[in-house]
Amino acid sequence: MWSAGSGRAPRPALLGLVLALLVPGGGATKTGTGLVTCGSVLKLLNTQHRVRLHSHDIKYGSGSGQQSVTGVEESDDANSYWRIRGGSEGGCPRGFPVRCGQAVRLTHVLTGKNLHTHHFPSPLSNNQEVSAFGEDGEGDDLDLWTVRCSGKHWERQAAVRFQHMGTSVFLSVTGEQYGSPIRGQHEVHGMSSANTHNTWKAMEGIFIKPSVEPSAGHDEL
Repeated sequence: MWSAGSGRAPRPALLGLVLALLVPGGGATKTGTGLVTCGSVLKLLNTQHRVRLHSHDIKYGSGSGQQSVTGVEESDDANSYWRIRGGSEGGCPRGFPVRCGQAVRLTHVLTGKNLHTHHFPSPLSNNQEVSAFGEDGEGDDLDLWTVRCSGKHWERQAAVRFQHMGTSVFLSVTGEQYGSPIRGQHEVHGMSSANTHNTWKAMEGIFIKPSVEPSAGHDEL
């Protein structure tokens, strides 16, 4: 059985983050090509299954019992926004381009919890459960994901993978869909191998303009 969360209203500080970035002259862009930068707020599309990474105040009824993470087909759902952050010790200054191979946290804007995984089976596919964990953006070391991409920096038009630092799995979708109360939403889980089910692309969002000029280079996806 699924369980609803506390029912608390979204934290004003997190909602304010998005609104502040929308103010003209705030050093952010909403459309076009370019780099994904630290502090940006964005939606992530799984390129194989065409669903956006999503979370909400509904907890898993099995496994960890933490806040569930799913994939949704709708492009206009506010529960699909994530903020790019560094680890607890920093390493991702606002406006700096995210490097390929860099560890980041993905914080769910409306609930303040971080994208997380651990050694629990996922409800439908029996892969590794992916959840949202923590309070006000602070969780633990299992919230860190390495951005795997080709080139020097994460480009908004390029497909990337997210590999979990603690367990080495890749953030994935393989098509399984939930019933009530989140009917039609897709299971998101961790898989041990890099494949077509775990490539993602930056979509709608507020992108902080780069504060440094990126240098050339090449790394393999």
